Amino acid sequence: MQVVRSLLFTIIMWFNTILLAIASGLLIFFPFSVRAKYIQLYPSFNIWILKLICGVKFEVKGKENLPEDGNFILFSNHQSTWETFAFQLIFPPLCFVVKKELLHVPLFGWALAMLKPIAIKRSSGRVALKQLIEQGTERLKQGIVVVIYPEGTRIPPGVNSEYKKGGAILAEKSGYPVVPVAHNAGYYWPKRGFMKKAGLITVHIGKPVQSKGRKAKEILEEAKDYISSHIEPANYS
Repeated sequence: MQVVRSLLFTIIMWFNTILLAIASGLLIFFPFSVRAKYIQLYPSFNIWILKLICGVKFEVKGKENLPEDGNFILFSNHQSTWETFAFQLIFPPLCFVVKKELLHVPLFGWALAMLKPIAIKRSSGRVALKQLIEQGTERLKQGIVVVIYPEGTRIPPGVNSEYKKGGAILAEKSGYPVVPVAHNAGYYWPKRGFMKKAGLITVHIGKPVQSKGRKAKEILEEAKDYISSHIEPANYS
């Protein structure tokens, strides 16, 4: 039965993606605040359908830790497609740091471009880092949360990976705080996984890691310690 439910969800999600991509082209001339509110309908609908059809729910702990002004860098572990949807519902207007190639993906990439992502070419090294610092600081000054997955790619639950320093360097140079976020979505919507497993995803939001006067390595280690210690085990229904 879960196979049928997962298939139905996937069909509805892709149909929804097509509709979003067609409509998003009309929003290119609107300000970011308007585009963000419209595009938020897409993750909202997908998360609702995921709960309704597949029984995947979520809870958020520590929301009181979010800075009131909304100006912060969000560090999170990356396990699933789920967090790219849910974070748009949980947090203030945000943008993602993504691989430049994602903007060329039909339908999905077109909609992603509407959220003012920081699209970098990782192989470009220092050029990519400079772009991250410049564009990241610009977005933060505009009150847009910058979402960074320090692992760089989706990592299955229980697998340790090295955290990349780019986001921490942005924090060091810009002076904006880092909010560490941990979740266990990979148990319910696995990387490259078709099956969606019913259960409760838990999202933990930590206290801001201050960056002013601190080195990138120190910032990264504090955020990593929080994330790695707050990933909960699976809680299947």
